[in-house]
Amino acid sequence: MRVQYDEMRSEFKRVLIKRGFEPESAEVAASIIADNSCDGVYSHGLNRFPSIVKAIDEGTIRPGMRPVKLNSMGALEQWDGQLGFGPINASIAMDRAIELAGQYGLGCIALRNTNHWLRGGTYGLRSANSGCIGICMTNTFPNMPQSQFSYGKLQTYSLTGKKLPVAGGYGADGNLTNDPDAILNSGEILPAGFWKGSGLAIAIDMVVSALSVGRSTFDMRKDSQDKGISQVFIAINPVQYSGKDYADTYIENMSEYIKTSSRIAGVTDILYPGERTAKERAENLRIGIPVSRDIWETVLKL
Repeated sequence: MRVQYDEMRSEFKRVLIKRGFEPESAEVAASIIADNSCDGVYSHGLNRFPSIVKAIDEGTIRPGMRPVKLNSMGALEQWDGQLGFGPINASIAMDRAIELAGQYGLGCIALRNTNHWLRGGTYGLRSANSGCIGICMTNTFPNMPQSQFSYGKLQTYSLTGKKLPVAGGYGADGNLTNDPDAILNSGEILPAGFWKGSGLAIAIDMVVSALSVGRSTFDMRKDSQDKGISQVFIAINPVQYSGKDYADTYIENMSEYIKTSSRIAGVTDILYPGERTAKERAENLRIGIPVSRDIWETVLKL
């Protein structure tokens, strides 16, 4: 079934207000979650919403809390998320990084004691729409080594009864498989790039926990709590040092160059990152967002 964007956002907002969010914060949070589904990132939109509500009810997410600045050194600042809602904390952190980039050419916010930001691309797009390059990093409870497929993406394939396009992990028999249910049951997910992805995950964890002076993956494993994670948001303003004309021309040339890539059999379009998302958003705004009937009915009952 399909649900109109405004209806989905309204239902999210209704539930969040019931759970203690102020109306303005509920509107921001509901918009971010609905935007994820509208952009085709269903695993981090509607499909994740019941888990968000569960985390609020359990006290992992504290609706009334906002991040506060603890320390600063020029373009680098350390903030504490106070276990507030991850997407709101992340939006505030990225906005501050963009502000610093306007002053220094680069801004970096290290955020500790926060929660899952849902879709990292939300904050990259937030930076891009402000004319900056955005780089966002997070750690998490040790459940995936910079994985090829997130748990949310595996859930999406499972709900639609589809196989993964490539092997994404191991089944209970220890063999590689593209069966999402087998991988979810075993918990053995392949890292992106195999050993390179595993190494990148370690490096990111060290960077975000060191800069934020926050919890590392090791700390979360030690007390078995998936909360109070660490994140870093970097904004780079290329106009500050290269000028607007150069930045715009470079992006246009790179986008056109990507389109000239050779096609293998069965490929009709060469898409640059974000192009498919834009097309999916336009379609979903026009005809409604595809949803799992069971999950949608669960949300309506919350």
